Amino acid sequence: MADIILVIHFLFVLFVVGGLPLIWLGNWIGASFVRNRRFRFAHLAAILYVTAESLLGVVCPLTWLEDALRGRATETGFIERWLHLVLFHDLPEWVFLVAYVLFALLVVITFRLIPPQPRRSSR
Repeated sequence: MADIILVIHFLFVLFVVGGLPLIWLGNWIGASFVRNRRFRFAHLAAILYVTAESLLGVVCPLTWLEDALRGRATETGFIERWLHLVLFHDLPEWVFLVAYVLFALLVVITFRLIPPQPRRSSR
């Protein structure tokens, strides 16, 4: 079960991180999905949730659940843990907080520069 949570968590991170360049690229090539309201609001909500967690010092529920299922204490977040395993660098927590905030700002700016389609009236 912990591996399933890990895959879900990875897909969530992929959506948050990969969504922004996908929006930029899609806008550049004229793909209509980048203005889909549900997609854009889900993407915005996802990064704002991650940023709020980080600002409040809350452990991600997916990280906590995975660690609980593996029977270990939650000492680091998902990104910190995997970045350390990949790059072998220990970075202070504030580095990730700044990265989350800056990424959230990029998503908000993109939301304004490449807005989703307006709601269709139901007339």
